[in-house]
Amino acid sequence: MNIALPETFTTRMKQMLGKEEFKAFLASYTQEPKQGLRVNLLKTTPKNFLTQSPFPLYPVPWNQSGFYYVTTDRPGKHPYHAAGLYYLQEPSAMSVAESLQVSPGERILDLCAAPGGKSTQIAAALQRQGLLIANEIHPVRVKALSENIERLGIPSTIVTNENPENLASHFPSFFDKIVVDAPCSGEGMFRKLPEAINDWSETKVFECATMQHDILDSAVTMLKEGGLIVYSTSRLWPHRLEGEGHYLAVLRHHPSLLLNREEESPKQANKKKEKPNKQASSVKEAFTFWESFVSENLLQAPDCVGGEYLLFGEQLYLQPEESLSLEGIKVARPGLHLGTVKKNRFEPSHALALALQPEDALHRCDLSSTDEQVYRYLRGETWVSNAPAGWTLVTVDGYPLGWAKSAGGQMKNHYPKGLRWL
Repeated sequence: MNIALPETFTTRMKQMLGKEEFKAFLASYTQEPKQGLRVNLLKTTPKNFLTQSPFPLYPVPWNQSGFYYVTTDRPGKHPYHAAGLYYLQEPSAMSVAESLQVSPGERILDLCAAPGGKSTQIAAALQRQGLLIANEIHPVRVKALSENIERLGIPSTIVTNENPENLASHFPSFFDKIVVDAPCSGEGMFRKLPEAINDWSETKVFECATMQHDILDSAVTMLKEGGLIVYSTSRLWPHRLEGEGHYLAVLRHHPSLLLNREEESPKQANKKKEKPNKQASSVKEAFTFWESFVSENLLQAPDCVGGEYLLFGEQLYLQPEESLSLEGIKVARPGLHLGTVKKNRFEPSHALALALQPEDALHRCDLSSTDEQVYRYLRGETWVSNAPAGWTLVTVDGYPLGWAKSAGGQMKNHYPKGLRWL
């Protein structure tokens, strides 16, 4: 590997590190980037996964569920990835959510969340309790964020598509902990993404610094007294660890950080306007279809402690926190998508399948990760089956992968068309 680093950047690094350490820093750019994955603790444990892993792994020291893998193994092309057993994540980036010290039941905000590595790590630590709002300002990136939240089977997360200032006006003094993985100049990704070098300039560094200051101001407004902010960009030294450059700081809230908070409108954070009777009636009707589906197809439905059901058009969701006002906020995913109410019936969502435990389903079709049948399912193919009529949870080695529906001696494939393997 031979990377031509910007001269201004190398001059600054040499001044910061000194002559001898700078040599080691520079030499790190001749090495191949390290690749990592993080086991999804909502699905399995690192110990169990190591006994099943189809490729060799070795541990990331700063995260118990993180592992390095060899690039040629391509774990993103394995059915376990589709089942959400792990998230492909740069090893250094795993340190951010780890530093947040998440406890189940907390309210947490990931302010710059796409594509979802830190959000999914936080959600696993919440253990299906509490609330995570994962926000991304860019509409295209928020779609990838929602898809990753769904793939990892996470029920207790709301995905928003907002600027930090608007969120701050809705949620003053609301969150126990906040991650600010702020947009940055990308210096820490020069080895992994050489194209970041062409995009780098000192002007961009200063522009990012101004943007980061504004984002932090909004974050402080939303933090409870005594809460934590983990602020992250790029800057961990790549010559001292097996990972890319990264930086993080853990900040504890202090009363002096209150920025005109007495002028904020706390009613927006905690009050929810009454729904019109028509909407309440529609939710009740949708809930009836949902209950019918549960009684016929599930032994146990997913649950969010303190959650409530929301209907958006024909789509039924389980919001993780009751009476949480989302009015005036662009919401990409208001909670766990349960399914669609259509023509007096309920059709379960792919998100629901991935959020279930395998023992929750009344009917299951378990496929082996080493059998060609699982790849046929991922391609959207139908197959002959004598299973009982109705919805069947398709699993791979016991892990939920999606839905199929048995009828007339055939198993109709309901793996989403947009996710099917070519």
